[in-house]
Amino acid sequence: MTSSYRLPVVLFAALLGATACNAKASSRSSSAVPAPAQDAPRAASPGQQTAVVSGGCFWGVQAVFQHVKGVIRATSGYSGGSAKTAEYETVSTGETGHAESVEIVYDPSQITYGELLRVFFSVVHDPTQLNRQGPDEGTQYRSSIFFANDEQKHIAEAYIAQLDKAGVFPRPIVTQVVPLQAFYPAEAYHQNYAALHPYQPYIAINDAPKVEHLRQEFPDLYTGK
Repeated sequence: MTSSYRLPVVLFAALLGATACNAKASSRSSSAVPAPAQDAPRAASPGQQTAVVSGGCFWGVQAVFQHVKGVIRATSGYSGGSAKTAEYETVSTGETGHAESVEIVYDPSQITYGELLRVFFSVVHDPTQLNRQGPDEGTQYRSSIFFANDEQKHIAEAYIAQLDKAGVFPRPIVTQVVPLQAFYPAEAYHQNYAALHPYQPYIAINDAPKVEHLRQEFPDLYTGK
């Protein structure tokens, strides 16, 4: 991305690669990505918990989780680096340690942490790609789960081991499971970007299909909000 849109050359690359990328995503149904064998129990009463993940451009990650039942809000931002470098143009150099991330605030009485991770692995991105997703390349686009506590760490690590053992993906999962040090919200113009710019070529090619995939594969979790 540039400060407000993807570079034309990146858009052109996306156009060239869209068919293959989208075909690959659609060939992976939710039935092929099983639910986690180990998960947090569904809470008995409403509340708020937080999950932070990264998996490519945060526009698409945010867009998917904004349509997941039980998610109260999803915010684009940065994790993995320091406060002084949590700024888009600096993060885009790929030298800050930050990943474009999304903070998900959810109601654990409606959706569990493991169910969020199932969406993350099934719909949001390809967890076998190292430091890239689709047309975007660099450490800022890496696949990561930033755990906030031991329970999240255990569920994430156990789920990755489960998926790898089952051979769900053609290559090993490269998703990092690392402690959450801090989450820094991105600039205002990045928030709700996919919803506000549905006809922008990058969104139409790379992110809208993810939301549609969520609707088709997880109808019980999809919300049209």
